[in-house]
Amino acid sequence: MSLEDSQQERLEEIFEDLFERGALSLTEYLGELTLEVISSEYLSLCKQLQNNADMQMDQLIDLCGVDYSEYSGAVEERYAVVVHLLSTRLNERLRVRVFATDDELPVVESLTDLWKSADWYEREAFDLFGILFAGHNDLRRILTDYNFVGHPFRKDFPVEGNLEMRYDEEQKRVIYEPVTIENRVVTPRVIREDSRYV
Repeated sequence: MSLEDSQQERLEEIFEDLFERGALSLTEYLGELTLEVISSEYLSLCKQLQNNADMQMDQLIDLCGVDYSEYSGAVEERYAVVVHLLSTRLNERLRVRVFATDDELPVVESLTDLWKSADWYEREAFDLFGILFAGHNDLRRILTDYNFVGHPFRKDFPVEGNLEMRYDEEQKRVIYEPVTIENRVVTPRVIREDSRYV
């Protein structure tokens, strides 16, 4: 499913102003549009998408983080935030992608002032990817434990984790310890010839 020519022309007119204000590209894949914006104009462009009479993106459906560290495409930055918007009045969807400015401490503006539904999505992206959202008033972990070390959806996070916890009966509390994984004896699989198929 691809966009019709008339729809493409309409969208190009709508997004012409956005390109002057900091949008980098508008791509279409399988009938879905992706608008890539620069980090410094992210909040103002999202505000314009919400308030523009031709767009009216009144609902934020989803927001997630992405780690591009092992991506083979032409992506220079490591972390991105992807937002899925919906216009209920026009029945149109738009995906907005913004890359965080720094790989060591990725920061992106918060959208909670525009769409209240961004609150928990941004907390989840912070918890799992370590992306900070400037202006978020309650940015704390939402899925992992408060004493959890690291961000588990980063591609450099160790599979076995950093800490393990257990309840100690003597101390009557939860104890955090470095991960101890016992080596397993892996029995090699024996393949025998089956006489039925010879």
